[in-house]
Amino acid sequence: MTDVVEETSGPDLVTAKAVLIYVVKQLVEHPDAVDVELDDRGRRPVLNVKVGAGDMGRVIGKRGRVAQSIRTVVRAAAARDGGDVEVEFLD
Repeated sequence: MTDVVEETSGPDLVTAKAVLIYVVKQLVEHPDAVDVELDDRGRRPVLNVKVGAGDMGRVIGKRGRVAQSIRTVVRAAAARDGGDVEVEFLD
């Protein structure tokens, strides 16, 4: 589980990762089970989000609206630092 934002995620994604962790932890019933990992093997870095059992529905929301809102906020945080990022929610 990743509570601390690591400097290894690059200066561009420190703010985006911190915002993502904060927002997701506020939405779920089990904030200790939230895990965010960086995958930078592709053209664009991806922040993979894993949550505890039963919490995925809270993060996705009806018709994916909550997930889309999270993606929008995290992209804005990454843009503030001059970066770009995708957010994926994994089971």
